[in-house]
Amino acid sequence: MNKVRKTISPDGTGDFKTIKEAINSIPLYNTKRIVLIIKPGIYEEKITVPRTLPFVTFLGDASNQPTITGNDTASSFSGRGGTPLKTFQSATVAVDADYFIAINIKFENTAPHEVGSKGTQAVALRISGTKAAFYNCSFYGSQDTLYDHKGLHYFHNCFIQGSVDFIFGYGRSLYERCYLNSVAKKVASLTAQKRSNSSLASGFSFKDCVVNGSGMVYLGRAWGDYSRVVFSYTYMEKIVLPQGWSDWGDQKRDSRVYYGEYKCSGPGANWTRRVPWARILTDKEAWPFIGTYYVEGETWLINP
Repeated sequence: MNKVRKTISPDGTGDFKTIKEAINSIPLYNTKRIVLIIKPGIYEEKITVPRTLPFVTFLGDASNQPTITGNDTASSFSGRGGTPLKTFQSATVAVDADYFIAINIKFENTAPHEVGSKGTQAVALRISGTKAAFYNCSFYGSQDTLYDHKGLHYFHNCFIQGSVDFIFGYGRSLYERCYLNSVAKKVASLTAQKRSNSSLASGFSFKDCVVNGSGMVYLGRAWGDYSRVVFSYTYMEKIVLPQGWSDWGDQKRDSRVYYGEYKCSGPGANWTRRVPWARILTDKEAWPFIGTYYVEGETWLINP
């Protein structure tokens, strides 16, 4: 596939000063890979990559990642009708297009989470397109940092920070060699996966990751009745609660969710006090989750 490269720099030395201008320059239903080279700097922009713009790459500098930052929350008011944005529209960057790639980019939502308050969901990135990949990216937020909404997604060597449900959605995603950092002020959850029926091919798989931080967390809580999350070969610090998993107060979910662990290590991986409905996976049970084939990567992943 031919590539078209465009440069974005806040100081005016590139093709564009803002990311939004660069996106607006892409022809609808583009069939070429468009590489937006985003120079180091802070971009205070609210970005949407619409469904009509597939094959877009955000490429930053590995040694000095550009930051795309915002502070909208679910309770922020939209400028148009004056109605609350809600979680879906709170994202600093929203990607509705397929075949999106991000490399060396920092996605950020600076809105704080206040314990006990409502409407403080504040998404740094929402990915709703399918066949999307993120390499060496970082995601900073508090409540609902990364909205892994729907589609096939691959995250490699990424840093993801949050407090409450900071990876959530219906996505079918593989997180490989990622660092999950909790800043929870009280007991919270790393994931809230929303698989809603047993035939839905969705779920989060974490392989060769690290779970660390300053606030106590469950590995996941069941947003969907058939929530599915697997951790394999992952190092877990003692911030992981001994029970490991939460049914979000609905015991009917205990027999429906699929929460598995496979060859994990560290003090947080101690199995002795896990909830009885979590699973220690066998080699055969773990195999479907521990390669890029889990996200059908052989059909779409490319060397970045």
